Amino acid sequence: MIVKEDFLKKLRSAFDLNEYEVKIWTALLSRGVSAAGELSEISNVPRSRSYDVLESLEKKGFIIMKLGKPIKYMAVKPEEILRRVKSQLSRKAEEQVKMLEDVRKTELYRELQLLHDQGIKKVDPSDLSGALKGRSKVYDLLEDMMRKAQKSVTIMTTAKGLQRKSEILVPLLKKFKNVKVRIAAPITKDNKDTVEILRKYADVRNIDKVNARFCVVDGKELLFMMMEDDKVHESYDTGVWVDTSYFASALEQMFNLTWESLK
Repeated sequence: MIVKEDFLKKLRSAFDLNEYEVKIWTALLSRGVSAAGELSEISNVPRSRSYDVLESLEKKGFIIMKLGKPIKYMAVKPEEILRRVKSQLSRKAEEQVKMLEDVRKTELYRELQLLHDQGIKKVDPSDLSGALKGRSKVYDLLEDMMRKAQKSVTIMTTAKGLQRKSEILVPLLKKFKNVKVRIAAPITKDNKDTVEILRKYADVRNIDKVNARFCVVDGKELLFMMMEDDKVHESYDTGVWVDTSYFASALEQMFNLTWESLK
């Protein structure tokens, strides 16, 4: 049996299998039902290892051991494997989330929080800044900033940026209470439906003369982008974060001057 190495690598990654497991599994899939010796031969897995590998695959639910002698194995349908793996991953994820939530209630978490609070007091305000490369990292920080919002969120972005951010914004805006949210962005035929959804939770106004991307939270925390939206690949998009009310409030005041003229 000849199976491309690239195909095997993708299967290993997708189903979290080792090299021998994926070779035995694909060999069995190609045969339907087979004995350990035959699978070892056609998969190029040492016979001394094939029994351990088959036992591992059986425990994971990828194969079934048939009754009788000689012992043979049958491959489970890929559709069923996919369902099982998805179910296992979901359970593990739920368990991990619950574990993290439980940590929040422990003395360990309180000590971590205390360490941070004590450490941050020693940090010079000029050090409360950082650069992030890659749009996914920027959006992760944007979400973190907004989750901490107490009074206000001010956003200026592009037409495409508004579309992208809506996936983050809408779930967060639904949870806001007494937080004033203002969004300025070009409103086009392509994003008008998104704008209508956002307007249920925020004041969204059209702006087409200023090309900028930034977010100010509570007048003290600022995230702004360094490059033009349509001239940079998302992997190289770069944002700068600063936690200083002097800079953030100054930018918000300039935003206020423009905001009143928008519709």
